[in-house]
Amino acid sequence: MAIGLSREIRNQAVAPIERYFLENMEHRIGNIAAGGLLGFFLEEIGPAIYNQAVADVQERLQMRVSELDIEIHEAEFQYWRKFDKARKGRS
Repeated sequence: MAIGLSREIRNQAVAPIERYFLENMEHRIGNIAAGGLLGFFLEEIGPAIYNQAVADVQERLQMRVSELDIEIHEAEFQYWRKFDKARKGRS
């Protein structure tokens, strides 16, 4: 699965790359070069970040699923028990 960004997000991501080069490197980077660098990072490093995020979500969901029996458990065969308790209370 290719990692992609919407045009709006891509444009927003290019600006910080340009600023980073302006403030931390010897030379400026243009809009096209910044977009190319962003594309490189998305293709080269993006999948590793994406896969880690998916693994984190899977772990979290598995924890939640394992807690379902505790959260929504209903005791079985309780109909007559409630009557037996009522009778004991009257005695």
